[in-house]
Amino acid sequence: MQFHWHTEPLLLISLLLVGWLYALGTGPLRSKIDPTERFPLSKAFLFYSGLIVTYLAVGSPLDQIGEQFLFSAHMVQHMLLIYFAPTLFIFGTPSWLIDYLIKPTGVRKIMSILTHPACGGLLFTVVYTAWHVPGLYELALRDKRIHILEHWTMFGLALLMLWPYITLSKYVPRRSFGIRMLGMFLLMVGQLPVFAFLTLAGDAIYPTYIWAPRIIDLDPLNDQILGGIIMKVINMGFSLTILGTAFYAWSISETADPESTLKKASSHQ
Repeated sequence: MQFHWHTEPLLLISLLLVGWLYALGTGPLRSKIDPTERFPLSKAFLFYSGLIVTYLAVGSPLDQIGEQFLFSAHMVQHMLLIYFAPTLFIFGTPSWLIDYLIKPTGVRKIMSILTHPACGGLLFTVVYTAWHVPGLYELALRDKRIHILEHWTMFGLALLMLWPYITLSKYVPRRSFGIRMLGMFLLMVGQLPVFAFLTLAGDAIYPTYIWAPRIIDLDPLNDQILGGIIMKVINMGFSLTILGTAFYAWSISETADPESTLKKASSHQ
């Protein structure tokens, strides 16, 4: 059994194009966007790390293992595309470049709507849940075009979902502390049906993995349960980190400005 690394022209050209556009925006075009800014070396490291993570998710042997043998490997692939790569891209893009790209009023209005926690979070949760319906899931495994669509929708909607919690933009900024905490809590709740579906089913659900050759000593049901646990642990890790940092920043802001806190309290009396 031989596993391979993908070298499809579309995949490589897409990643190289994104990397080239980023280099262009932060390099030669930087002086036209904001002459006072220096090359964002640390952010460039994060951005290109995001490209590497993306390639590891869809171009490494992990893709083949997830498609043909192990549900848990497929779940690792999805977690890389949903949480790790988008986070690196968002933190890796300097705020002045983000705001230059979304500067037109129409673009800002659209982004404000799409990245609202209620919109982005609901879209992501519904689509992510739908992709785990057995019929649709198996269709994606059998048809490469559907599988690519699955990955693009997960990745794209993950960007919208995470934006209001970690964005660096000033035009479409992070939401208030309270909304961030409530939204992230609801996102955790939103993944519970998929988690329960995978871990409490009692039987393996997806035929591809039921009939797949065993490349490790893990039966289909336990492989499925492991995939559900991987999904929930990573979701909880990201969610609790964002909840904790939002709560900490909120408490610091209230402590740093007790006068405004007193005025707010008085206004509600």
